[in-house]
Amino acid sequence: MSEYFMKIIKINDKKDAEKILLDVDCTKEGTAMMAEKAVFRVVRIYKVKTKAANILKQTMLSKGGDAAVSRYCADLSKDYTDVVLMATLKQYRAAIPVLLAQPWGLKQIANELKTLLAL
Repeated sequence: MSEYFMKIIKINDKKDAEKILLDVDCTKEGTAMMAEKAVFRVVRIYKVKTKAANILKQTMLSKGGDAAVSRYCADLSKDYTDVVLMATLKQYRAAIPVLLAQPWGLKQIANELKTLLAL
């Protein structure tokens, strides 16, 4: 029998993350640095231009997140795709400034992500 006890915890928002981190005796400074790393969000964006979806995926990967896109993005054989973004709040916060400087509707996507995720 193991000497350890484990359980999966749900962290719904930054406030939940802060509570859990403080509960394990992290410092306030450490909690402030780590809280956004503990909140994972999956966002589906509908009807994104495939050119934009490719940049969106590259940006998310560069920040440690990911994005699922249609197989048709590779050869641009379809004009649009849905995109499923997967990242922590910290990773979204890092990606948004990059997306704000990009073409093909990515500035609007960045602004909407900022609002949706309350960043």
